[in-house]
Amino acid sequence: MKTWFKSGAPWIWLNGGAVAICMIMVIGLIGLIAVRGFGHFWPANVAEIEINDHTGAQSVVLGEVVRSQTIPAVVARDTGNYVPDDLELVTRYLIKQGNRDQTGRDFVWYLEPGMEEFRYPQNAFVIERREWGNFYGYPMLLQREGETIATADDENFWSLLQQSVDRSLALHREIQKVEKRSIGAINTKINNLRLDLRRLDLRDPPAEVRAAEEARVAQAREQLDLEYQQLRVELDALYQSTRRDSLQMRMSDNKEVTISLANIVRVTAPNTMSIPAKLGQYAERLWEFLSDQPREANTEGGIFPAIFGTVTMVFVMSIMVTPFGILAAIYLREYAKQGLMTRIIRISVYNLAGVPSIVYGVFGLGFFVYFLGGNLDRLFYEAALPTPTFGTPGLFWASLTLALLTLPIVIVSTEEGLARIPSTIRQGSLALGATKSETLWKVIVPLATPAMMTGLILAIARAAGEVAPLMLVGVVKLAPTLPVDATFPFIHLERKIMHLGFHIYDVGFQSPNVEAARPLVYATALVLVILIVVLNLTAISIRNRLRERYRSVSD
Repeated sequence: MKTWFKSGAPWIWLNGGAVAICMIMVIGLIGLIAVRGFGHFWPANVAEIEINDHTGAQSVVLGEVVRSQTIPAVVARDTGNYVPDDLELVTRYLIKQGNRDQTGRDFVWYLEPGMEEFRYPQNAFVIERREWGNFYGYPMLLQREGETIATADDENFWSLLQQSVDRSLALHREIQKVEKRSIGAINTKINNLRLDLRRLDLRDPPAEVRAAEEARVAQAREQLDLEYQQLRVELDALYQSTRRDSLQMRMSDNKEVTISLANIVRVTAPNTMSIPAKLGQYAERLWEFLSDQPREANTEGGIFPAIFGTVTMVFVMSIMVTPFGILAAIYLREYAKQGLMTRIIRISVYNLAGVPSIVYGVFGLGFFVYFLGGNLDRLFYEAALPTPTFGTPGLFWASLTLALLTLPIVIVSTEEGLARIPSTIRQGSLALGATKSETLWKVIVPLATPAMMTGLILAIARAAGEVAPLMLVGVVKLAPTLPVDATFPFIHLERKIMHLGFHIYDVGFQSPNVEAARPLVYATALVLVILIVVLNLTAISIRNRLRERYRSVSD
């Protein structure tokens, strides 16, 4: 046994076992997130459940069975539910019954005692709406301008309904295009004209110059008002067209409800769908989750603005932190005199890597936003005051704060890469007649590029998952516009952004509908993990190519 321990084999097995356990835990965690998150998009069957309580009253519930629990009967009795005295354990089911605008609750727990066998009616519809969540019920009539064009018993009812829904969705996309692009562009131009007049007041030019400028602004404003009126007429016509069709539904309690197709995103009958049809529906819902705007306090819709904001912020942060971190490391390693002051600076850099991220957020809010941003507004955007331009949290300050937070990582990695380069390479370059500067920038720095990329990889991994400092310097719950669009100057660093990490926090801890938000927390978390992995793999591939390139050169 002693010989076996001295051979080192136990420690090899111990390390291997620890690595295996860690891999199993990571894979298991990601698998759990994937199942609970992406399973939300599967079109679940709709159950009809008849419930008989102890008083003899009957009710019918229609909805999706989310999950079940077995709890002590005494716990169920303490919550005011009736449970037979001979039961010690009781099973309860969480039913997503939707119809929140009618019943006030999306999710309800029902105890198994008194529940009849689950039925799955073929004519049960699930309607995904833009407001008030899902609606579960049975179709009755499809109406157009108050006139019935099809009943649920007609053979062509489903095809007419889908055609009407597709038409409504096309009109909604056209409305979004007019409101966000055309009218949004006009509003931007009108605001620019207002700022032109404000600048004119600040400069106080001669009378003839003022008159000419005011005439130009008035003419441009008149043209913009004319364009807006035309768009307003077009928009009103589109809204009127969306209100043309409606669908009359019957709830499980026989109450009839009329739903405008303008408020409908999708209509499905999951109990009649085949597996291939459900797979197609699953792919469609998943794509919408990745590409659409959020709805219903971020508990419905997609997360595209959060994905776009996260990627944009990481790229801007990388552009800022990489040159500063590399130059600082080169100075400390190659140019600075290696004395007491240099050692103190290095220790300070190492300590900065351990400072809590919220401290960087407070510093960024006070120094970057209020001090630098406020001064920039007074110097270059005086006409827009008191409305701040850069004197408010935004993309640029969030990226700069994260660049400051990850700067020590890049410095340390770059310094280690420079230190690992053999002195013989430096001496050989100098012996061949190269200057110190040529040796550094043409020989040493290219060989240290893989280490620099390693620092950037670590910086990206940390920055993409940060939340606390971003809440102070530019990330919001819902951003109305993206930081990149077709309006000059195309990249708007002053705008606020959404972020996947903050989106997870907001949906998980600030949502008014916990059960509806739960699967979206898992799904968004998995998207964030995948995004970080993709960013890291991209940086790793670049690093490996550089390593092979300069390895062959050095050989």
